[in-house]
Amino acid sequence: MSRALSFPLLISAAQLQALQADGQPLMVFDCSFDLAQPGAGLAQYQEAHIPGAVYAHLDENLSAAAGDTAASGGRHPLPSREAFAAWLRSVGFCSDMQAVVYDRQGVNYCGRLWWMLKWAGHEAVAVLDGGLQAWQAAGGALAGGMPQPAAQPGDFALQAPLRTLATVEEVARRLDSGAQTIVDARGPARFRGEVEPLDPVAGHIPGALNRPFTDNIALDGRFKPAALLRAEFDALLAGRDPASVVHQCGSGVSAVPNLVAMEVAGFAPTVLFAGSWSQWCSDPGRPCVQGA
Repeated sequence: MSRALSFPLLISAAQLQALQADGQPLMVFDCSFDLAQPGAGLAQYQEAHIPGAVYAHLDENLSAAAGDTAASGGRHPLPSREAFAAWLRSVGFCSDMQAVVYDRQGVNYCGRLWWMLKWAGHEAVAVLDGGLQAWQAAGGALAGGMPQPAAQPGDFALQAPLRTLATVEEVARRLDSGAQTIVDARGPARFRGEVEPLDPVAGHIPGALNRPFTDNIALDGRFKPAALLRAEFDALLAGRDPASVVHQCGSGVSAVPNLVAMEVAGFAPTVLFAGSWSQWCSDPGRPCVQGA
């Protein structure tokens, strides 16, 4: 296997610099975003980004537009795999490329693109551990300005999905079966239903466990060591089967760092419920609970 295909999970700033120096087929994506200010991520990109990085906008590129066919519900519905592949080709992405994704927000947004590429069947995609901050600390060069259009379209082709998407119907059907363990990545106050700044109903899915996505990141901005993450997820699951885990958050975006962290910890890939709380609570017939 070539070095360009050797990073399926995390990549360090030094490793990315080595790939660039070797001229490996590579595309870097800046996924910086701010839910409260949807234009802020592009502004951050324009101010400073890794040279050559493509900007991936959460609302415009990584979510289905209104009226388009969507693969999930919720506030950030997934586009169809076909629409996503068409966007990848439009920015010049090819099937032989190593993809590297990063943001400035603790993997809150770039994890979405990491998961979507896996879902599209592309194994060679890695999260830049520590984000742009780690890149800068390693002496990485920075560029500014608007994203540049691709010189020519890419040849990316969909393959069989490498990660599993759960529908709201599947989550509801398995709710009392013992066959799934829901892990909610939102902050504790939102999980308990004490506050709800984004969705019309406060609370959580019955039986869900709470693991805020920020708990995966160490003080240096990188993922915690694998052994520590393993111990923390073992404690959270308390004997439940790790293979039963289904990750969710508010709209399927910040759930992904928990999914990534479980893989860093050595667990097999787990499932994403991309519709998450925003889709779940949209139907008054689905049970919602408050409290711990």
